[in-house]
Amino acid sequence: MWTEFKEFALKGNAVTLAVGVVMGAAFNAIVTAVVENLFNPVIGVLLGGVDLSARKFTVGQVTFGWGAVVAAIVNFIVVAVALFIVVKFVSRLSKEPDPTTHACPYCTTEISRAATRCPACTSEVEPA
Repeated sequence: MWTEFKEFALKGNAVTLAVGVVMGAAFNAIVTAVVENLFNPVIGVLLGGVDLSARKFTVGQVTFGWGAVVAAIVNFIVVAVALFIVVKFVSRLSKEPDPTTHACPYCTTEISRAATRCPACTSEVEPA
């Protein structure tokens, strides 16, 4: 059983996932600090000096902290945009060429390796 656990834990996917979770937690801490210390004060100034995190309303005996919800939404949007940018950058760096295509020697359009004619410039090409 210990051997099976070692094999599982030391597989590339499990280690990569663990590193991703730790980095995600650290990234979340950074984004939360940026939102709480930069974005929320700017939004508060734009709204006339209002501290959003302290905003709440009461209905009967129940208090609703809507300012904390707004801060969480801003935090989510910032994290989502930042992760989108990181994923786009990493995918651009790690993009491997498609083994089923090659560039047309005349117009450099990506065409199938089995193609005998380029669909873009209609030149006859040798199958690769």
